[in-house]
Amino acid sequence: MYLIVGLGNPEEDYANTRHNMGFWAINRLAQKYEIDVTRSNFKGLYGTGIIENEKVLLLKPQTFMNSSGESVIEAKKFYKLTNEQIIIIYDDIDINPGEIRIRKSGGPGTHNGMKSIVHCLCADDFARIRIGIGQPLEGEDLIEHVIGAIPEEELNSLQEGVNLAVSAITEIIKNGINSAMNKFN
Repeated sequence: MYLIVGLGNPEEDYANTRHNMGFWAINRLAQKYEIDVTRSNFKGLYGTGIIENEKVLLLKPQTFMNSSGESVIEAKKFYKLTNEQIIIIYDDIDINPGEIRIRKSGGPGTHNGMKSIVHCLCADDFARIRIGIGQPLEGEDLIEHVIGAIPEEELNSLQEGVNLAVSAITEIIKNGINSAMNKFN
C-alpha cells in the first residue's frame, strides 16, 4: 500500500494557486484512476483505490500547509505504514513550471508543509515529487507568487508539471523510485 499525499491549502481561495500543485496532482490521479477523494479522516480528505495493481490512499490534508504533517502522521499510524510507503507531492519555486524532481529522501528546504511533515514523522526518508512553479518575477512578492492568482498564460505549463507528477507516481508504483528518478529527473 502507498500513502500518496498532495499538499495544498483547503479553502476555495487557494484552489487555483501555485501552492496547491499537490492537490491538483491528487485530483488528477483521482480522476485518472476513478478514486473518490471525499471521505473525511486523518485531518484531511482521502480516498482509497488501486493504481498499477497496488492499493493506494490518496490524501489531501485539510490542516493548511504549515500543519500538513499532522494529517500525514495520522494516516501513517492508522495504516501502520513505513516511510518507504509514503509519497509527498508539492510545489517548488526552485524548479521551472512544467518540470518535476523526484527524490527518495532529503530535508524540507524552505517549504513549510514539508517542514511540518519531517517534524511529525521525525524523519526525512520518504519519497517526494516536487512540481515546479518557478521563481517570482523581479519585484513580485514571493507570497503573492505562491498563493496569488495564476496568470492564464502560465496554466498550461503548470498542468504539464501536474501531468508529469501523475506519470511519476505510476512509475514509482510500477517500477520503483529509482526507475522514476531515472525517467523524470
